[in-house]
Amino acid sequence: MNNDVIITCAVTGAADAVDKHPDLPVTPAQIADAAIKAAKAGAAVAHIHVRDPQTGKGARDPALFQEVVARVRESDTDVVINLTAGMGGDLVFNDEEPLLPGPGTDLAPPLERLAHVEELLPEICTLDNGSANFGEGNYVMANPVDHLRAMAKRIQELGVRPEIEVFDTGHIWFANQLIKEGLIGAPPLFQICLGIPYCAPADVGTFKAMVDLLPPDANWTAFAISRNQMPFVAQSVILGGNARVGLEDNLYLSRGVHASNEQLVERAVSLIENLGAHVVGPDAAREKFQLQKRA
Repeated sequence: MNNDVIITCAVTGAADAVDKHPDLPVTPAQIADAAIKAAKAGAAVAHIHVRDPQTGKGARDPALFQEVVARVRESDTDVVINLTAGMGGDLVFNDEEPLLPGPGTDLAPPLERLAHVEELLPEICTLDNGSANFGEGNYVMANPVDHLRAMAKRIQELGVRPEIEVFDTGHIWFANQLIKEGLIGAPPLFQICLGIPYCAPADVGTFKAMVDLLPPDANWTAFAISRNQMPFVAQSVILGGNARVGLEDNLYLSRGVHASNEQLVERAVSLIENLGAHVVGPDAAREKFQLQKRA
């Protein structure tokens, strides 16, 4: 069991969820405010996506990231900033002409996907460590291994800690290869992602198998989506990891009751403390994850 737990709050994500939640953070001001409120509720880390303020769809415009990060850094609230680098790996197959990308495809060269990371130098950025089918339809999260090598190398050069997002066991296999090649430094930081169709299911057996594949010196966090979010907060702590909550992964406090990010953090804090563990703050997270603190 982990007795000193770091909570990450993923405040908005990139999914088409705007019409499913009346207060989903969309604008840079809303996203920054959500991160600040989550931090005040007990989250040591804020995981940040941005959205097109007009459409609400996921975006990767560096100017949007810049505004969010500036607002958070200028606030009086300390929180570790964790920026997604997953955007730009979105492939939608075309039924009629499979060799042509379908509507919604957004594929970018690996270093272009890091443009905002290069500019803003967060303490953490994500590295989605493999490709996968995501639910029904023709969407594939596309992350070729040589693109990931290029991204890992540049993240390392920037002094940013990659959070290695693993959606299945093969993603951990490749992460261990990147570590062997010297492209990810010690201690590695993993995020185990559960319950996304059709990746690793949210069940304890699969979860434990993935934990067992991690390097011995790894730091790790885990989450499961939707109604499994809170049960897997507890399961992660029991297995020795940290916890992630937030509206990226779950929109509800209970059936039909929309959540806010700070409410999800507060519920996670209560659950963790009731297990007999302690929720730690951003400085403890920096020390444990060996992060380079930014001004």
